[in-house]
Parts: sequence; structure tokens; C-alpha cells
Amino acid sequence: MYGNTSGLKAEQNRELRKLYQRRVPDNVFISAPLARRLTELSKETGRRIGLLLDRRGCVDKVVVGDAHRVFLPELGARRAGASRFRGVRLIHTSLRPTGLSEDDLTDLALLQLDAVVTIHVRPEGLPGAVQYAYLLPPEASEEPWRVEDVPSVHEWSDDWLAFITDLESQFARSPKLKRVEGTQGAILVGITLRNPHEAHRSLQELERLADTAGLRILDRELQNRDKLDGRTCIGKGKLQELIIRSMHLGAEVLVFDRELSPSQLRNIAELTDLAVLDRTQLILDIFAQHAKSREGKLQVELAQLRYRMPRLAIMPTAMSRLTGGIGSRGPGETKLEINRRRAQGRVTRLERELKTLGKNRALRRKRRQKAGLPVVSIVGYTNAGKSTLLNSLTHSEVVVEDKLFATLDPTTRRFRFPEEREIIVTDTVGFIHHLPDTLIRAFKATLEELEEADLLLHILDASDEGAHRQMRAVNTILHDLGLDDRPVQLVWNKADATDPLRLRELLDQYGGLPISALYREGFDRLLDRLERLLFRQGQLGEHDSAHRAPDVSAL
Repeated sequence: MYGNTSGLKAEQNRELRKLYQRRVPDNVFISAPLARRLTELSKETGRRIGLLLDRRGCVDKVVVGDAHRVFLPELGARRAGASRFRGVRLIHTSLRPTGLSEDDLTDLALLQLDAVVTIHVRPEGLPGAVQYAYLLPPEASEEPWRVEDVPSVHEWSDDWLAFITDLESQFARSPKLKRVEGTQGAILVGITLRNPHEAHRSLQELERLADTAGLRILDRELQNRDKLDGRTCIGKGKLQELIIRSMHLGAEVLVFDRELSPSQLRNIAELTDLAVLDRTQLILDIFAQHAKSREGKLQVELAQLRYRMPRLAIMPTAMSRLTGGIGSRGPGETKLEINRRRAQGRVTRLERELKTLGKNRALRRKRRQKAGLPVVSIVGYTNAGKSTLLNSLTHSEVVVEDKLFATLDPTTRRFRFPEEREIIVTDTVGFIHHLPDTLIRAFKATLEELEEADLLLHILDASDEGAHRQMRAVNTILHDLGLDDRPVQLVWNKADATDPLRLRELLDQYGGLPISALYREGFDRLLDRLERLLFRQGQLGEHDSAHRAPDVSAL
């Protein structure tokens, strides 16, 4: 027997063990004689008595609790295959007419039981009202389970075998639970300490990142907290809710909208038995997918190693669950399972090779400087339309996708004005909120292109409600890179898709020029402004001149 067996009389022990000899017909939840024997023993011992019945109606385990709950033993791994259930149902008594508890429902979900049944023990020891719960497929309800009441076991005529067979077939047919080749289902987790609106917008951005990385978004969870939980960020209770939700939806990955410490990553992975990603891992994965050039691949690998080195000790339990999927791929994927000493050696070699490539890039910049051609660098938030603008200006065919970080490798093109003047236009990697420091450091050589720019063309998506927030993020990164002294021209892209009143408010508040890079609208004024800034700056009035990057604190 299992559970709270201490203090039982020898006769009570014998009677409880006799329950293993009982068997119920396979078409009933529980027989009336067995229910009566359970309630009689529960009344006599003053404890809850529970049984785990298998599909054949045999007693698999007898569990003794206290007056309030039963404590289930370790049940082992769940059944494999299309079935979502373990193949046993829990039936226990209740000394008070309270019905199923939260613990019962949690056990139902976490242990994937066929059902949980509680039978009220009446004052005379006979079985009273019954309450039972079973899991539901995600299409059927937002709740993972359904709770139903039955007046007594004598009035319970439902066919158990037909019931569980039909329920399993519903799960097997569920489109939300079907595995999609090459994708993983994910739940996004956001945590806010002060500003729920800001956290909600950040979670929306995380959704775009996850979609770009190839995850299927099954649910989103935003938790308000006074302070972060040191072990799991979100606390034990919320984590248990996420486990139940992940089981209900068939999620394989939890994605957190912040960077997790190595210990937090390990704790969450061990408690949930799910793959766990944070925002930094997700961005690194996207960079790994999009890096095409030799330099870009080396930069991504360097960033991956710098991020993962403190986490190498926990990879067997936390990261290996990804089995080569989101968060573990990229140019460095075959080198990340190595020990810390070898990882540090690899970092040193990568830094040396990137330094050499950086010198070659510097030589190319010097040649451009000798040619006396002004350099305009396009900067901005990811997916603001930088590559589209470069293509439209220079009639190029740089790959353009409606995805975050579609461009990683800097692209340089020449542009000729009608007056036979030429400039160099460069497209750089997009910025984003909380851009990982490991990426900024790895892409330092690439971002050095911005230091040589005569003008920064700051592209903003006017149609995005968070454009001011994106402007602040870009200016913060420019500030961190020491580029506050670069002249900046604001350009509000996607003006064709923006409400005219909102566009006017943005222009009145921040200045800049409205354009549509896709349809080449507003280009005449943009080109005139560029020409005046680069070649006829002395003729500009104060109102027309390009402004310096705004003070970050002022935005």
C-alpha cells in the first residue's frame, strides 16, 4: 500500500490490502459494492482512501491519505503513442462534501490520468454524491478539464469503456495536438514588474520573433509581479499552471520574454520537462538561420558561444531537450557541447579571425574615402523597411522578407544623383529592444561601418503604434555604440499604410520625411534632402539641417 499508512490497525491494513482482490466490470466507472467498501473503510480509519483502477477494472494501487487528501506514489512514464492518457483512473473518498480539490485537478492534468473521481462519505459510512473530472482536447474548452456531478454511484449508468475510448479518439483527432513536421509548439511567457502595457507590446514582439524562428505559437501568458522569483522568475504556482497549459495544448517549448540566468534556465527545464528558451536564445537562433556570409556566420557562432559558455554545465538537462531545434542550430551547433576550456579557445580563434576580416573591411572603407564618396548608412528597427529602401534607391535586389532580422550581412551599393554625384549607401543589421550584448559585441566589426558614415538614415515604421518606442531603442543602441555625434535624418517609412492624422502627429513631434519605400513615394523630397545634406550643407537653414541623434533620456 502507498501513502499515509502509519497508525493503522492490523485489521484495517488487512482489509485495505483485500481491495487488490476486487475487480469492477470494464464498462463502469466504479461498482456500487466497491464504492461502499471504500467509504466504510474511510469512515473507520478517518482517512481518505484511494484506488488506481486500470482499463480492465483491476486495482493497480491502493493509496491511503489523511483527512484532506491522498498522496499519489510515483507512477512512472506516461503511455506513448497517440493516447494522451496514462491508462488508470483515480477514485478516492472524501470525508467532507467538498467535491474535487485543486490538487485533484492538478494531478489529473500533470499525471495525465484517465479520470479523477471523488465519492462523499456519508455520516453512516455509505457512499453519497459523486463528482468526477476528465481532460478535454484544446478545441473543446479553454479549461483543460471538465467537472461533472452524479447524485450517487447507484445512478451512474455511463459506460466507462465507451466514454474513455471516445475521449481518446477526440484527442487523437485534435488538429491542435497534431505534430507538424519541422515545427515545435510554444507558449510565450512575459513578466512585468511595473508597466503592463509595455510588457504586452514586448510580448507581441516576442511572438514575431518566435514566428520568424519557426515556432508555432499556441498560447501567451503575461504575469504581473512585484519582484522576480529568483529560482524560476515566475514562481512555483504560475509554473505549474504553465505545465498544465502546455500539456493541454501539446506545447513543447516555453519562451520567456527576458534573459534567464543559467540557474533559472536549469530550474525551469527540470520542473517542466520542456525545452526552455529566453529572448536572447531566440534572437541568436534567428541570426543563425539568416547568416549567409563567412563573417556573418562567424559573428553568430561567437555570440552563441559567449551566451552558452556560462550554461554549458546545464545543457544536458535544459538545452538538450531542443534536440537540434529552435535555439540550438547555427554555425556553432556542433561545437556547443564542448567543455568550457575548449569553448574559450574557440572564442579566441573566432575573435582573431573576425579581427582579420575587420581589417579587410577597414581597407575597403579607406578606398571609398579616397574616392571622396559620401557614405549614408541606413539604420533602424528590424523590419522597418531598410532593405526595401536600399533596393528602391539603388535598383538592387537585396533579399527582402516580412520577417525580423532578414538582413544580417551589411550590403553596400552606389547611388548616383541626377547631377552626376555619387554616394555609397549601406544597409546594416536591424536593431531591436534588449538586443543581446553578446550580439552587439560579436557584430562590432560590422557596426563599425556606421562610424564611417557621413549621415545615418534612421528608418522608422510609421504604421507601427510603437514607433516612438522603436526610435528610443535604436537611439539607445546608437548611444551605446558611441555614435551620438553622427548626423541623423529621420525617415518615416510605410506612410501609405499610416493614418494621415497619425502621420502628421509623428512629423510634428519628431520631424523627418514621410516615404513609402515599397512604392517609391516621397523619394523626390528624400533625394533632395540627401543631396543638400551631403553636397550643399552650407546652404541649409536651421530648420532643414539633419539633427544629431536625440538624447536617449529625452525620448
